[in-house]
Amino acid sequence: MRRVEIFLGGTQKGGTSTLHAYLACHPQLSPPSVKEPHFFDDERRNWRNPDTVAYDALYAAGDKRRMRYDATPIHGFWPPALQRIREYNPDARLIFLFRDPFARAWSHWCMEWARGDETLPFDLAIRRGRLRLRDKPPLSPDLRVFSYVERGYYGAQVLRALTLFPREQMLFLKSEDFGRSHVATLARIALFLGIAPFPDMPRLRENARPDVVYPIWPTAADRALVRAELAEDTALFARLTGLDISEWDGMIEGRAPECDAQSA
Repeated sequence: MRRVEIFLGGTQKGGTSTLHAYLACHPQLSPPSVKEPHFFDDERRNWRNPDTVAYDALYAAGDKRRMRYDATPIHGFWPPALQRIREYNPDARLIFLFRDPFARAWSHWCMEWARGDETLPFDLAIRRGRLRLRDKPPLSPDLRVFSYVERGYYGAQVLRALTLFPREQMLFLKSEDFGRSHVATLARIALFLGIAPFPDMPRLRENARPDVVYPIWPTAADRALVRAELAEDTALFARLTGLDISEWDGMIEGRAPECDAQSA
């Protein structure tokens, strides 16, 4: 049976919905019938003997000359997901799209607030709201919703990936670079995958910010709190990936990061 060959590893709210829209237009790539299959983070499955028939059926039967990809961004964050992917296809290629962890946390909160799943304002959600995850099982459903700060431990995620896959099977990208020049980012992806250049395409943006009233905007104090919490991990992330993340340090108080709603 054919296997999915390409996996997006995150991060949530990092632009994976937009990247998926570009990938789906490439003639050598095969998208699933649903944008985010959420197969490898599904804890309802029997992972001692996983049945991948339904998963593989998400892809067109006649796509033999195209590479199949899965654009579920939680793969990098959900602890057992990458191990499961390795067992499914040890030759898989992994593309990671990382965003400033504070801007990502804010956008994540915006999404949960708009959905009605979050009732705490942002400043409380990243402070005492984190207590909601204390004493919860490691794979608690609450970790999917309230992990505003927790998903920003990129260094730990990359380190886990490097213990499972060779470095040459992974591509680390920044959302900010993707936003500035989708053409350059797509060129890097095409080179990494060994496919033809992407066709000329206009700038896309999937899942614009929900038009709701937000009760609070982030402040420099909020950013300082998150930055301090993640400082050691972020330094590890920079060393492991070689990415220049110096631009992640800046924020003007009173000016909120864009509150988009890119992929869940």
